[in-house]
Amino acid sequence: MHTVRIPKVINFGKDALSSTEYPRNALVVTTVPPELSDKWLGRMGIKDYMLYDRVKPEPSIDDVNSVISEFKDKDPSVLIGLGGGSSMDVVKYAAPEMKKEKILIPTTFGTGAEMTTYCVLKFDGKKKLLREDRFLADMAVVDSYFLDGTPEQVVKNSVCDACAQATEGYDSKLGNDLTRTLCRQAFDILYDAIMEGRPDQYPYGSMLSGMGFGNCSTTLGHALSYVFSNEGVPHGYSLSSCTTVAHRHNKSQFYDRFKEAMEKLGFDRLDLKADVSEAADVVMTDRGHLDPNPIPVSKEDVVGCLEAIKAGDL
Repeated sequence: MHTVRIPKVINFGKDALSSTEYPRNALVVTTVPPELSDKWLGRMGIKDYMLYDRVKPEPSIDDVNSVISEFKDKDPSVLIGLGGGSSMDVVKYAAPEMKKEKILIPTTFGTGAEMTTYCVLKFDGKKKLLREDRFLADMAVVDSYFLDGTPEQVVKNSVCDACAQATEGYDSKLGNDLTRTLCRQAFDILYDAIMEGRPDQYPYGSMLSGMGFGNCSTTLGHALSYVFSNEGVPHGYSLSSCTTVAHRHNKSQFYDRFKEAMEKLGFDRLDLKADVSEAADVVMTDRGHLDPNPIPVSKEDVVGCLEAIKAGDL
């Protein structure tokens, strides 16, 4: 038996943000300053709400506890995560603790977090990836409105992340016919959007990617990427090379088109400061990504991938 979990309601497409009806006395959780959140909230048309805008990037369980302690007695009707992954992850954890439903509204389009049961928070200063059914949104609202004014590099990193998740998710051993259908459709949409210069299609492709990979897993490309992320490389940027090399290693059907899309986006070559052998040891501990990889991966394989990335041999 296979099980696929997605939000109960998904509002997407042009004007989804302003056409959605939001409950009164909602708690909106975000990371952005008032000059930006006021614009977003005005576009939503939300009335009679509370706002918490102090979520930190890469949030910890302390951010969750701050939201709960400040607003639990105010009894919000629902929690709304408005922003990138940080805001949504805090709401994913806080809402069930407060026994409230949650609405997730992404403002960047790469992680597909609004569709998944994943939640990333820091505990004692260390990032932890959690996966529980209770983190799934009750409603997701996906609108390309937020692309206007988003820095180009953020958009590029985000769409790269979505492409990597879709193609790695398709190849994952944990996938099934439905997840593979979603992942393939997601990448087809994203690839065409990149090649034809239609970024307005990125949110829809990212949404489908989240529905697909969120019900299976990503694989070798993501495992490779984290040693670069540990050196401060943005996640999407690191995947541009890491997933390309991983697809070649896996003989993935997506290798040629993924590489072509990354070349179109114009990512620079990655560098790795860490010793390659030591970095490979770190990668090999990531069984959550390596075990679902379509073929077994040895340390020698990882070293070869990292050396190819450093050399720009994609």
